Amino acid sequence: QVQLVESGGGLVQPGGSLSLSCAASGTIFAMYYMGWYRQAPGKERELVAEASSSGSTNYADSVKGRFTISRDNARNTVNLRMNSLKPEDTAVYYCKITVYGPRDYWGQGTQVTVSS
Repeated sequence: QVQLVESGGGLVQPGGSLSLSCAASGTIFAMYYMGWYRQAPGKERELVAEASSSGSTNYADSVKGRFTISRDNARNTVNLRMNSLKPEDTAVYYCKITVYGPRDYWGQGTQVTVSS
């Protein structure tokens, strides 16, 4: 059984920064992708950023240049550093991993609110 534990959400002013962390535990034979998605009220869940096991990364156009994803394969963790935050970044952020199968696992979500 695989579990994801997220941390780091909160309230920040526009232009501020936050970091999110996600730790995966359990029986994981191979982890392909680790990433972050977000869902704002009334909107569909969307990809924010993802990192493959080989180190390649993919970002939503809306966050390029502001967000940085990093993963630690030895510790099965993935982090998201968010700079220059905007009110439109407000959402619940979800960690997602894709493992051997393939099979996806999701975290419980952490709220990020950007407001003055």
